Amino acid sequence: QVQLVESGGGLVQAGGSLRLSCAATGRTFGTSVMGWFRQAPGKEREFVAAIRWSGGSTAYGDSVKGRFTISRDNVLNTAYLQMNSLKPEDTALYFCASREPINRWPPTKPTEYPYWGQGTQVTISS
Repeated sequence: QVQLVESGGGLVQAGGSLRLSCAATGRTFGTSVMGWFRQAPGKEREFVAAIRWSGGSTAYGDSVKGRFTISRDNVLNTAYLQMNSLKPEDTALYFCASREPINRWPPTKPTEYPYWGQGTQVTISS
């Protein structure tokens, strides 16, 4: 099993920045790919970013490209999401997710990730 714990959410003004963290424990094979998703009220869960533990390949959703950066610390087994130039439409509950290695890259569907954190709220005021 894999346990994921997110932190770093909060309330910031538009144009500001936040950094989310996702600490992973348990079977490291199950954290070969780490992803971030978000879900706003009344909307479907949306792919934000993903990173491979090995090689560091990254991928981003169209709505966050150029503003968000995903990274990881292999020693701490922690993934990060640096969010810059935040907009009110970035307001959502942000989830960390992980999975075993995958050939097709990137995995952008929530159903492709078996392990999930509890989520951290990000609210952007205008």
